[in-house]
Amino acid sequence: MSEQKRERFQILSLDGGGIKGLFSVALLAKLEEDHGCDITEHFDLIVGTSTGGIIALALGAGMRPREIVEFYLSNGQEIFHNLFGLSSAKHWFCRKFSQKSLRKALQKCFGDKRLADSKKRLVITSYNLGEDDIYLFKTPHHERLRRDYKIPMWKVALATSAAPTYFPIFTGLDSIRLIDGGVWANNPTMVGIIEAMSLLEVPSRLISVFNVGTSDVVSKHRKWLNWGGKLVWAKSALAVNLIMRGQNLGVHKQAVHLLGDDRVRRLDPKVPDGLLSMDRMTPNELLSKAAHESRNFSPEFKKVFMPHIAPSYEPTYK
Repeated sequence: MSEQKRERFQILSLDGGGIKGLFSVALLAKLEEDHGCDITEHFDLIVGTSTGGIIALALGAGMRPREIVEFYLSNGQEIFHNLFGLSSAKHWFCRKFSQKSLRKALQKCFGDKRLADSKKRLVITSYNLGEDDIYLFKTPHHERLRRDYKIPMWKVALATSAAPTYFPIFTGLDSIRLIDGGVWANNPTMVGIIEAMSLLEVPSRLISVFNVGTSDVVSKHRKWLNWGGKLVWAKSALAVNLIMRGQNLGVHKQAVHLLGDDRVRRLDPKVPDGLLSMDRMTPNELLSKAAHESRNFSPEFKKVFMPHIAPSYEPTYK
């Protein structure tokens, strides 16, 4: 690694959260507007899960956050189409949404771009259901990474966002059964840290992380959950919510413990239960929340992350 890289290595980590990814990318867009910058220039590695994976891929493809905001606003309603609540009704028996609208939107967005065409190092999470093992898509940022660079970005986007019960499993890559990376790394911060330390040989003392969540729901866990069985937990969706929140918090605390509190920044605003949903379009709430959080964080972003300009990334393979 060059001398400039040894001085500091910055990671942008983007959580999963369905359509709530609109908050994440709108926040990045506001930071760009505040400082007249290209936000990707300040990060050496971008990691993402699910909707965060889609945003990471779009940034790697050269799209600016404001363009990605328009992608969400233009396609969100069609992707999460729920006419008269019919999708919610059938959700008890099969996947809630078709993959057709999402596939069409992603193919139009990314065209024929492959991972090799990314302008930034990327790591995108998924899970191999057939082999019961984690699955990571990586740009060719190391000599040993000889396969993923050939994969179209839209396929990676479908794989990382194939949330169980919401979308069908993605089988468009060598018939591997791939699902949403959120089942194991909804907050992909540690994925990025490990990639930097192991494959890229960056000392932990040089790593800094900017992690953007998609909202932290304030829930009251009723006492009847103390004795509740499968039906009680499944009906309330609390089991899934707790698992996701536990992942997010656990990863953040591990990252802070490893790097130090001054090296990890996480924006994940608390919201009332029921205000936001991963599959319901609420653009006004998401955009206003992004405006508020970015306004408060903007001076700190300028002070902590903007002084570092990431050296140009050259893929090992094209």
